[in-house]
Amino acid sequence: MSRTPPLIPTDEVFPLPQDGGGAEDERGFFLDSLNRQKSVSSRGAASKDRPAPAHYHGHRDRLRERFRDQGEGALADYELLELFLFRLLPRRDTKPIAKALLDRFGSLGGVFGASPALLQEVDGIGETVALELKLFAALSTRTLKRELKGKQVLASWASVIDYCHAVMAYEPVEQFRILFLDKRNALIADEVQGKGTVDHTPVYPREVVKRALELSATAIILVHNHPSGDPSPSKADIDMTRTIIDTARPMGISVHDHIIIGKDGHASLKGLRII
Repeated sequence: MSRTPPLIPTDEVFPLPQDGGGAEDERGFFLDSLNRQKSVSSRGAASKDRPAPAHYHGHRDRLRERFRDQGEGALADYELLELFLFRLLPRRDTKPIAKALLDRFGSLGGVFGASPALLQEVDGIGETVALELKLFAALSTRTLKRELKGKQVLASWASVIDYCHAVMAYEPVEQFRILFLDKRNALIADEVQGKGTVDHTPVYPREVVKRALELSATAIILVHNHPSGDPSPSKADIDMTRTIIDTARPMGISVHDHIIIGKDGHASLKGLRII
């Protein structure tokens, strides 16, 4: 009856025989076996540490396909923002981040109009992503402005409103802007004449007229924003507009309109028949 040999602990050191016998091969066999076991164990541990494919990868592909095949109208605002964030945050689930941005700033315009500092207050948004969002906003407003340059502004009124809304609606303080036009009502220049507080911007009619003369402008459109969001003109807005009109008229300069921009719309003093 054969006896089972006793188990030999793998960490025991075996002395080499002096005569170069087969014990060396036997020891090598045990060491090789031990190394193979450690290697398999290490690979197993590494595979556990390696992140599994994220559940949202398939979702990303489906969202891209829907945008490609059906256009932006097939996606909700948060989905468009989520899609934009894919390349900026490749290892994150961007849906909750997109929804958090919209919850914080109210709309896509609010997101892209927010300052980098405020954007970074949203969990998941760092400095790099915040700057990328502002870069996209800058590209959008630059495109809108290029569409106006040299064109008859009064014939492209919707584009004027879109541009002014993009650049001013989400400013945290009041901003007074002037569009200077030539005799064909084509845009010569678009300049910010002043910035103020959350509810007031100092405007100097003589400086407005002086700048129009420097640019050889024959007409101007006044634009300012209400950070409160309500574009309704105040008495101060109306009085200031009438003062500029009275100052500009003797110089041969017409004031076509004064547009007030709010987050959710705009008001035209000419449209309201105030001027």
